[in-house]
Amino acid sequence: MQVAYQKWSELDGKDVQLFTLMNDRGVELSATNYGCIVTKLLVPDRKGNVENVVLGFDRFEPYLTNAPYFGAVIGRVAGRIQGASFELDGVTYQLAKNENNNHLHGGPNGFHRVLWQAEPVRRGDAVGVVFSYTSPDGEEGYPGTVDVQVAYWLNNDDEWTVTYRARSDRTTLLNLTNHTYFNLSGNLKRDILDHELTIKSSRVLELNRELIPTGAVMDVANTPFDLRQGKKVKEAVESGYPQIELAGRGYDHPFWLDRQHDEEIVLCDAESGRTLTVETDEVGVVVYTSNQLPEGLDLGGVPSRKYLGICLETQGLPDAIHHPQFPSCALPKGEEHVSVTKYRFGVF
Repeated sequence: MQVAYQKWSELDGKDVQLFTLMNDRGVELSATNYGCIVTKLLVPDRKGNVENVVLGFDRFEPYLTNAPYFGAVIGRVAGRIQGASFELDGVTYQLAKNENNNHLHGGPNGFHRVLWQAEPVRRGDAVGVVFSYTSPDGEEGYPGTVDVQVAYWLNNDDEWTVTYRARSDRTTLLNLTNHTYFNLSGNLKRDILDHELTIKSSRVLELNRELIPTGAVMDVANTPFDLRQGKKVKEAVESGYPQIELAGRGYDHPFWLDRQHDEEIVLCDAESGRTLTVETDEVGVVVYTSNQLPEGLDLGGVPSRKYLGICLETQGLPDAIHHPQFPSCALPKGEEHVSVTKYRFGVF
């Protein structure tokens, strides 16, 4: 196994680095210290053809202007916060309004826009890179200085593991995720409508017209959200179901997971034979089928379009601060937040 790195570009006089993690089976993961963005992920299909299975750019510069969160770590809080404000310990905090009247994905200058410190690392069974950032008190409107560390590890079992750690000097909100768009066809040969998705979840959050949870928790039975036995993505897209139509004819929904670290999320592409199994500590996963993806971005010679990728954003439930029935995403002063999500690639 190897980890290599190089200077990729510059930003404000500082080096933008590109790290490549390589295992002994041909799997390669490339990531930059700008936003902890995964730019490329090469994995074999059932015939041994090694191809890219994520959406990203070949060059750094497009990430500054065009990237719809491709491959990035999202923080301080993933998802939307209604009204771009919240109350914590009796104090009301105003956040940036960067989607309608609401706050999205940590704000316009959230963690996805940060140049992180980065260090290549090794251990007995894996190679990796550790990204570090100190988010100052008041950044994007959030209270507390927060020290954040994100580690990417790759091993010879074709597992990419993401470990998030954070600690704040004041009680604050924190809900981290990774926003990689997956496409198991290889080199974006096809869209993801024929991908089959299985999720061990009996509950999904209802969304309002601004795609923010209403607070209602829906039973998935007899809906396009019942993925417990697996469904092709196109079954939901073509269903005409009101919540699917609301999100732009696809998923953009938080699933409340029934299980953790028990093969709870599985994505398959029958033609290539590739599989992706996701296991996590988190209570939920936001599934986004790129219903709003801009058209015409150059993704290594393939133009972007709707349904070209699927995001499996393991995280706490969105807008939890406004819904006391949801698990809290408050990070108490001095306490360490630790969360692990594992992405395992295979074939069938």
